[in-house]
Amino acid sequence: MSTVVVPSSEELVHRVSEIAPVLRANAEWSVENRRLHEETVKALTDTGVFRMRIPKRYGGFESDARAMVAVGDAIAQADGSAAWVVACSWIATWGLGLYPDEVQDELFADPDVQVCTTIGPGTATAVPVDGGILVNGRWPSISGALSSKYQQIGAIFLNPDGEPYPVMGPVPMSELEITDDWHTNGFRGTGSVGTAAKDVFIPQERILPAPAVLTGQSASKANAGSQMYRAPFIAVGAASTVGVVTGMAKAIRDSFFERLPDRKVTYTNYPSQAEAPVTHLRIAEAMMKIDEAEFHAQRLAATVDAKSAADEPLELVERGRIRADEGAAVKLSKEAAEIFAGSSGGSSAYTKVPIQRFVNDLNAVALHAMMIPDVNAEIYGRVLCGLDPNTYYI
Repeated sequence: MSTVVVPSSEELVHRVSEIAPVLRANAEWSVENRRLHEETVKALTDTGVFRMRIPKRYGGFESDARAMVAVGDAIAQADGSAAWVVACSWIATWGLGLYPDEVQDELFADPDVQVCTTIGPGTATAVPVDGGILVNGRWPSISGALSSKYQQIGAIFLNPDGEPYPVMGPVPMSELEITDDWHTNGFRGTGSVGTAAKDVFIPQERILPAPAVLTGQSASKANAGSQMYRAPFIAVGAASTVGVVTGMAKAIRDSFFERLPDRKVTYTNYPSQAEAPVTHLRIAEAMMKIDEAEFHAQRLAATVDAKSAADEPLELVERGRIRADEGAAVKLSKEAAEIFAGSSGGSSAYTKVPIQRFVNDLNAVALHAMMIPDVNAEIYGRVLCGLDPNTYYI
């Protein structure tokens, strides 16, 4: 039994604040090199943030949704790409806690282990072989792959006795091939390269049907009573990632105000941008949007935590609202960022000014299939109207 002292959310946020200068100093390097700087990864590891969704018996913290929102927000204020990689690892390590305990014993031997994941099968298929399955195929955009030890892969199992169905299982990164194809305008530092499997063997005990993972059906006896495993996968994913978008909006806000005292409105008689009414109107609107985004992030987390604490299942309408809350947080954060960026003048176009980096990162995350505001709102609206949500990802 682990004797690790579990830090509070406030303590974890404080630890992140102490390494924020390291994250900021390396952020541009990460953008240029399309992966997180090693110093950034080490600094994050030393804070313990990768332990937040690992069972306590292995030295993990089993942090709740509110803690993930707070810590993700804090990391993103320094480097959005770093926050996204951490959030993706939270999702992946939580998922590995659904596997048999003997499998977890190996996967979590290092409580600081980083894991990347995908919830889709990509082009991968799996066929049965003696003792497990053999996987071939590719997966695009695997965030954190370059610093992870395992990837939770998905594949379509070509069942010889019936219909094909999706499965998931952890694979050591050393057994996968990396495709260096992450050439993007945003989230460049996440190193979200492609991965591929060629005749990769996965033992039977490391295989779970994907629907079981998505619905939180556990093969673990030791985690059966853990509050952390009482919420379904999609709600867990939303709680893991929503703080990243609010944190990046705050980063743009802080960068704007840091530059404000020395800026004037070019080609006007205003000696200071801070004196111009148009500035007052714009920043007030942007600040309110950040407040609204944070409301949705906090409501999402509070819903997950309250239901988990009461050991009550999330109702369909609550699951729909969780997706809508994340979409709203993305939409509002992006709108706030655009206001601040649009009020920052031509000098903000230089790469040395972090405003453009955060705008690009927010634009990129808003394209993620699980975070598109209109899609998430439609799913919620369908449920409210008594219709099928038209997706299994809820």
